[in-house]
Amino acid sequence: MLKLLAIFLGGGFGATSRYLTGLACSKLCSCFPLGTLSVNIIGSFIMGFGFLLFMEKVNVPNELKLFLTVGFCGGLTTFSTFSLDVWNMFFAGEFLKAALYIILSLILSLAALLAGVMVAKQF
Repeated sequence: MLKLLAIFLGGGFGATSRYLTGLACSKLCSCFPLGTLSVNIIGSFIMGFGFLLFMEKVNVPNELKLFLTVGFCGGLTTFSTFSLDVWNMFFAGEFLKAALYIILSLILSLAALLAGVMVAKQF
């Protein structure tokens, strides 16, 4: 039961963070889904960092692991919004922008995951 509560709370914090990040990023750039891109990169970094840190470096309760990974990162990152963003760009005829968004999302999210792992190795 405590594990479910940890996931629930983490998901709430993650989803709220995603919403606030989207608001902030839309003020910077309304012509590109910078908010979704940002949360996916940030979430990938946190996931990489947490994965290595929890697996090899620090012994923490499973509830904390679930709070951060399944809950927070699951609520923060959003493949469904990414998919909708791409769909809308394609229907608007913005093929180059859609392709750039797909490439940036994949490369930067994977790079952020690797960066999280590398940072966690320093601990």
